[in-house]
Amino acid sequence: MREVSFEVALAEKWGEGLVAVEAGDPVEVDVRLESVHEGILASGEVHADYTGICGRCLTDIRQPVEVEFQELFAYPGEEANDFEVQDDHVDLETLVRDATVLSLPFQPVCRPDCPGLDPATGERLADSPGATPSEALDPRWAALAEFASEPAEEPGQPGQNSQTS
Repeated sequence: MREVSFEVALAEKWGEGLVAVEAGDPVEVDVRLESVHEGILASGEVHADYTGICGRCLTDIRQPVEVEFQELFAYPGEEANDFEVQDDHVDLETLVRDATVLSLPFQPVCRPDCPGLDPATGERLADSPGATPSEALDPRWAALAEFASEPAEEPGQPGQNSQTS
């Protein structure tokens, strides 16, 4: 059994979409390699930072990502395996890249309560505290908006049905 920690700078960008771990960024890997009957069991953690834009307000973000992984690198044999021991070595790059990319958020946000953008003006709601997004009125309900703007009639005024006893 061996425990190894190392840091490596990425040669290419990992990830697509709104966020990714950029080329040249450092990735820290802490791995434990254990010899088992079928091959070498690699388990460990990856620490990196992803960059991109918030999915709600479109501001730049940089957040840490931490991933745990575990995979068996089988000794070469008759069965085809995704990961194999090659000349007493294991190649962790594919394993670490796949684990990291799959853990990146699909809809990243700058903060959990990010209000996003105002649909009418396109301005960030976080920049103007207390502002609420204006709701677009469905055209099917536009006729009812006229009733809300009319003053309510008082009881006993003409034009209102009232019951007399």
